[in-house]
Amino acid sequence: MLSRLAEVLVPAFGRLTVTTDTRAVLAPGSIVAANHTSLADPAVVLAALHHLGVEPVVMATAGLWRIPVLGGALARGGHIPVHRNDRRAARCLDLAAAALGEGRLVLIYGEGGIPPRADSAESPPVAFRSGLARLAGRTGAPVVPVGQAGARRVTSGNVAKQIAGLATAPLRRPALHVHVGAPVRLRGDRSARTAEAHGAVTAAWLTAAALLGEPAARRFPSTAAPRHGTGRSEGRGAVPGPARQR
Repeated sequence: MLSRLAEVLVPAFGRLTVTTDTRAVLAPGSIVAANHTSLADPAVVLAALHHLGVEPVVMATAGLWRIPVLGGALARGGHIPVHRNDRRAARCLDLAAAALGEGRLVLIYGEGGIPPRADSAESPPVAFRSGLARLAGRTGAPVVPVGQAGARRVTSGNVAKQIAGLATAPLRRPALHVHVGAPVRLRGDRSARTAEAHGAVTAAWLTAAALLGEPAARRFPSTAAPRHGTGRSEGRGAVPGPARQR
């Protein structure tokens, strides 16, 4: 339900396009790792993934479950509350592992939070926490890197700026782009797995940011971006096809 709602609402706030790597596969039981830059980007990523035929379980901060209507939707969809600095924190990995074992996809944000910046420009993903590496190491699930760019143009900055951005987005309709990379099997110790995941998500973000012409993407060598095909899925599991703008 949450994914379907996102695909309906996001086009009202921005112009969403989606691409996939030529080797991208969103197979059952995969971990989907995305970069986190804005309160708006979970909806953008969910809309893109729903367009590609999948509805992941989302690992999100537990405070969202206290918001009327949204909390109920999260609970009904089987999404996973993340309690930080709490004795219940380890429970979220148990729930995520169980969801993967049932063949569901799990969407996780390796950064664990939104960067504390006032501007709306893009920048590379900050350092990842260990949760993603721990989940991949425990389950052996492949990690599908997802890069999104443009969500900060919808809403970012302090509370007043976020409200203003959200209110004016339907008029501005900023460009939004999501790129799905090829899955990776994380190897090595926890630090090595974390670094590999961060590199893969950064590469996916670079493709998305470059396609939007974001200045931050120009600081990277052109060879850093993965090969990609414009993405439109014909069924469950992303298969390259023509891009569609929303």
